[in-house]
Amino acid sequence: MSHFTTIKVQIKNGQTLYRCLRELGYHVEENTTVRGYQKQTTQADYVIRQKNGYDLGFRRTGDTYELVADFWGAGINPEEFVQDVTQKYAYKTLRASVEEQGFQVEEEEQLEDGTLRVVVGKWM
Repeated sequence: MSHFTTIKVQIKNGQTLYRCLRELGYHVEENTTVRGYQKQTTQADYVIRQKNGYDLGFRRTGDTYELVADFWGAGINPEEFVQDVTQKYAYKTLRASVEEQGFQVEEEEQLEDGTLRVVVGKWM
């Protein structure tokens, strides 16, 4: 019986996901196995190796990614981890979209609740 659990995340761009994970301080391996309970494995596109032998992986399913891990032994809070990754991903996606449309970030502020406030502008 597999202990692996998957969580769908609203992430579509794999290279942006990879950069986000790296910026969050994780060492990321590409196209390899995720380790879990009793040496069980499953494939993923991006894998964060953990010293405890319970890795975290992201794999593409359709047009989005899902997080796959054996959370019984992973030693992380999956909700907090997903929130951190998706917040970084949303920020990087916003910055790319803003620049692509000719806008510039004029101001950034992190609020007490962790929300990022971004003000953009464009000279006409």
